[in-house]
Amino acid sequence: MPGCVGRKLVKQHFEVRQTAVTMIAEERHLPVGKGAVFEAREVIERFIVADPLFRDTLEPYDEPRDSHPLIKRMCDAGRAAGVGPMAAVAGAIAEFSVQAMRANGADHAVVDNGGDIALLLAEEAIVGIFTLSPKFQSLGLRCRPSDSIFGICTSSGLIGPSVSFGKAEAALVVSRNVALADACATRLGNLIETDDDAVIHRSLDIVTSIEGVEGALVIIGDSIGMKGDLPELANVEFGEEAVTAIRFPGR
Repeated sequence: MPGCVGRKLVKQHFEVRQTAVTMIAEERHLPVGKGAVFEAREVIERFIVADPLFRDTLEPYDEPRDSHPLIKRMCDAGRAAGVGPMAAVAGAIAEFSVQAMRANGADHAVVDNGGDIALLLAEEAIVGIFTLSPKFQSLGLRCRPSDSIFGICTSSGLIGPSVSFGKAEAALVVSRNVALADACATRLGNLIETDDDAVIHRSLDIVTSIEGVEGALVIIGDSIGMKGDLPELANVEFGEEAVTAIRFPGR
């Protein structure tokens, strides 16, 4: 989760059913960002009631022409990545929230939706990459200020509740389209079935060839692979408590 200094930023964590969100922004923007998360969830839940296949399919899904822009965003991302639309849900919600805060006047807003992060940065931030490997436990990405929203999204076959058919500890994708970053992180994670260098390189080649993907990173065991335009690697110390996830009582 990014950490920032130099302005009066507030960090807020909240949970609603399957969604666990941590936000960083000036305090006056947080209610807008939180409201957007609830709005996005309502849009998606209503669509699922109308067609449960949207939730269940692991294949690209063709949405009706009159679908909400958020649904279209998820479906476009799924088609580009070759996965189901729900592979883009966390990134799409995070992006929707940051867009709402920017429309409210924010120039710095971060929404971490369970490891799928949308960022609008007026100042530098470091995003830590959570992994079980001791070799990479202090690894992060140093993100420069940006006046456009971008996404850093991560899938894992070993960590967290998301569906992944691979064995990567972290399959990370960077894109200016946060929903696309989320869907492509899922695709990348699915491709990493072993720590063989050829598999890692081929998987990175496939995902970085998708239009809109800027860069990708994979961690599996003691191996790491990177391709494309990624933020600078940085050392960052953070504990498991910094990871955005559902917090069950007593844990």
